[in-house]
Amino acid sequence: MTPAHLKISVLLTKTHKSLLNVNGVACKNPNQVTADDFYFPGFDKCGNTSNKLGSAVNLVNVEKLPGLNTLGISMARIDYAPYGLNPPHIHPRASEILVVLEGSLYVGFVTTDNKLFTKVLNKGDSFVFPIGMVHFQYNYGTTNAVAFAGLSSQNPGTIRVSNALFGSKPPISDDVLTKTFMVDKKTVNYIQTQFQ
Repeated sequence: MTPAHLKISVLLTKTHKSLLNVNGVACKNPNQVTADDFYFPGFDKCGNTSNKLGSAVNLVNVEKLPGLNTLGISMARIDYAPYGLNPPHIHPRASEILVVLEGSLYVGFVTTDNKLFTKVLNKGDSFVFPIGMVHFQYNYGTTNAVAFAGLSSQNPGTIRVSNALFGSKPPISDDVLTKTFMVDKKTVNYIQTQFQ
C-alpha cells in the first residue's frame, strides 16, 4: 500500500469512527496505536523441533504483529533438528526469501511444469521461492540448522501439501486419492492415519 493509500485509510477510519478492513484485517484507530503494535520479541529463541518432522516455524504475520497491516511483509524463524524437514508447502499469497544462519539445508521448489530447482545452502546463503510454488527445506546434516524467511505478504498463508491431501476434514475420497497416486485404498488409508 502506498503512503497515499495509507493516509486515505487513516482518514476514513477517523471520519467514519469505525474499523476499516484492509486485506481482511481491521485497521486500528490511529489514536490507539502504540509502539507495541510494531514490536515482536522472541526470534532469539529456538523453536521446539521434537516432533515427527523435526522442525519448528515461528511465523510473524499481521496476526502477531499488527503494525504489519497493509505493509505487504512478514517473516519467520525456522529451526531444524538434524534431518529435520519443513515439508513441501505453498504460500498462496507470497514469495519467500530464505537465509541460512546456522547449519546447511537442502532446499527446492517445483514449477508449474514440474521442473525442480534445488540447492544446498550453507550459513549466509539465501534462496528465493516464487509465489504459489511447492517448496521445501531439509536439514540433511547432523547438527541443528536455523533460517530466517522474509515473505511478501502480511498474511502469506501456508498450505502443507501432505496435510491438504491426506488430512483434510472431511477427508478427500479414497477413490480420488487412489487414482491420483496410483496406489490401493489400504495405502491411502495408512497415509491418512498419519495426519489424524
